[in-house]
Amino acid sequence: MDVSFLGGPLPQRGVGIVAPFDFALDRELWRWVPDDVSLHLTRTPFVPVEVSLDLARLVSEHETLREAVRALSAVAPEVVAYACTSGSFVGGTAGERAMTSAMADAGEIPSLTTSGALLEALREIDARRIALVTPYTKSVTDSLEDYLDEAGIGISGRCYLGLTRHIWRVPYRDVVDMAREAVVDAPDALFISCTNLPTYDVIPQLEAELRMPVLSANQVTMWAALRAVGKEAVGPYQALLDPVARRGPAAMTSSIATQPLAHETDGLVEPEDQSVEHEPEAALAGAGTEPAEPLEGPADLGYGQSLHPDEWGGGAQPPA
Repeated sequence: MDVSFLGGPLPQRGVGIVAPFDFALDRELWRWVPDDVSLHLTRTPFVPVEVSLDLARLVSEHETLREAVRALSAVAPEVVAYACTSGSFVGGTAGERAMTSAMADAGEIPSLTTSGALLEALREIDARRIALVTPYTKSVTDSLEDYLDEAGIGISGRCYLGLTRHIWRVPYRDVVDMAREAVVDAPDALFISCTNLPTYDVIPQLEAELRMPVLSANQVTMWAALRAVGKEAVGPYQALLDPVARRGPAAMTSSIATQPLAHETDGLVEPEDQSVEHEPEAALAGAGTEPAEPLEGPADLGYGQSLHPDEWGGGAQPPA
């Protein structure tokens, strides 16, 4: 059959992504991407180091980034994004700017990083005081807080898991539990850090419950990269992507009122009603919000036993 009248595939806009070697959420990135945009991913070389400040420095060395961008240049993306939060905040704001410049010079392509995109997103929603959720150890979480403080962003509370590996296996339930602890002091927004932490489905659920914008590392990365090429990220009920929801809790409440109830949506919420108990936060958490029904996630992998341990997970390493 002659199909020449079809004219071939639709033209695609290209977005290059440089990710750390252990990045496991390629599919999540694609969920924010419209049909006429293609992602071109490459990874940094493997190094035998667990998630830590040392790893963040290794995967963000300028020569490593230059080589990755030069490889992506073969498919001519219109922008390149470095999809790693810790790797782009570990050197502070000056370090993030230097990384962006090194990438742009290597491929003569506009470039950005997750941490730079985060600051851009916070300006977009006018959030100056935020809560943090991270899967990291205390030292890596502290480094993120230092980066935000340097950029003039205040931290109202935080919660972290203390993981050094297999972050992509953390279930949504643990992310929700941490979010509820971190936001007790009424911040402007919540940021969920780490591009290897799944967040796509949990963002609208948390925004509905917490009545505030919820940003995540992968979300801000894709939002900024697509914005750089004149495209819009796609995603249901996400304040960063929805101008109506950005106008504040009142606007979010009225918008959410027209949406289905949590138990009528896509099955993320469990039917049983049970409260969630937490240990006291080592940093800035406390009691406050009423727990809603927990979101479902993959089977418990043992990560939820301590949401805010001391450095290196309080002496109990996560399972290999």
